Amino acid sequence: MDTLRMTNYIIAVVFFVCYTYQFLYIPVPWLLAKRKAAKAAALEATPHNYAVLICARNESAVIADLIGSLRSQTYDQSLLHIFVLADNCTDDTSDIARSAGATVYERFNNVQVGKGYALQTLLGHLEQDYPAGFDGYFVFDADNILDPGYIAAMNRTFSQGHDIVTSYRNSKNYGDNWISAGYALWFLRESRYLNHARSLLGTSCAVSGTGFLFSRAVLEETGPWPFHLLTEDIQFSVHEILQGRKVAFAPDAVLYDEQPTTFRQSWRQRMRWSQSYLQVFRDYGARLLRGIFRGSFSCFDMSMAIMPAFVLSTVSILVNLTLGVVGALAGDNLLVAFESVGQMLLNIYLTLLVLGGITTITEWKNIRTSPVKKIVYMFTFPLFMFTYIPISLAAFFCKPQWKPIEHRVSAAHLRSRDRQEVLPF
Repeated sequence: MDTLRMTNYIIAVVFFVCYTYQFLYIPVPWLLAKRKAAKAAALEATPHNYAVLICARNESAVIADLIGSLRSQTYDQSLLHIFVLADNCTDDTSDIARSAGATVYERFNNVQVGKGYALQTLLGHLEQDYPAGFDGYFVFDADNILDPGYIAAMNRTFSQGHDIVTSYRNSKNYGDNWISAGYALWFLRESRYLNHARSLLGTSCAVSGTGFLFSRAVLEETGPWPFHLLTEDIQFSVHEILQGRKVAFAPDAVLYDEQPTTFRQSWRQRMRWSQSYLQVFRDYGARLLRGIFRGSFSCFDMSMAIMPAFVLSTVSILVNLTLGVVGALAGDNLLVAFESVGQMLLNIYLTLLVLGGITTITEWKNIRTSPVKKIVYMFTFPLFMFTYIPISLAAFFCKPQWKPIEHRVSAAHLRSRDRQEVLPF
């Protein structure tokens, strides 16, 4: 089993080289955030004219909450224009959005499906109907709810000259179960210990699905949203980084996102994400590699983002089991292979527990659930992440396809359920 031990040593070295830098991100917000926040507060924010882009497919249960939170912003409402694309809707999403005060377009196309195509259609309508354009364009998912100061916070960062800005992604339904908590804790970690740290260090952040802003200059460079891979947000981030742009982060711009609560929904969504990483790596991997050799840390960082550690973990487990079986056939003890896999899984669990624990403790006040659930879900977080292993494996063999995720957690539902708690939206 010497070959197995050497293989695991090599895998450990690869992990260390690829992902240790993310642990170095952890103290950055603790050390630099207050100093940078003080400098940012001293800068004057310039008012900008914004378009808000919302693509919605059968979102009648939640669309009014998002529009209502936009209408409740502290930012000047005359500079905020809300546009909704009702995408292949079979419910009354469009009527509800119109009643809430949005300008609504409708699209019916069952061939070109996905958010990327919907955004392209919506931006095409704006190009035709609003030829003067806007200073910037916000993108939100229909299930989002915004903190009242969200747009103002994003505008402060945008006014510093950044062409792309992303925000702090919190969750509406953290405490529903271990699945929703797993998502929510990951996004909190991504916001605080990836994007916030990157921003403080002057490197590029990454857009994460929803809650981001891009400038007129970006739209003029790309055209009306040519990003159609399964996760257009990652594709967009990689494309812009390769163009030399950096994605900035607004730590005080908080949005609340709904997370899946069933394993079936979660599997489907994360399968799409895993397949999209493969698509992005296929289309952009060579250019990212060239960027790395040119000394671009952002290219290295994004390469690690689109090749998640769980892809490497999946490969490691398969290699261990394969070498174990080969060794057993040659007369070696098969238990050594299983012990090796078990030790690797334990190490991964403890690593994820540390990451989840740090995030839970530092973001404690931002997590909307009971103290007991916060602690319990800290320990289930690694188990949630472990489910990426079969998902990553299946992603190599399943046909890529986009399917909508149903959203049902409205603000009214949360208020009726959480009577003892003052909601932040």
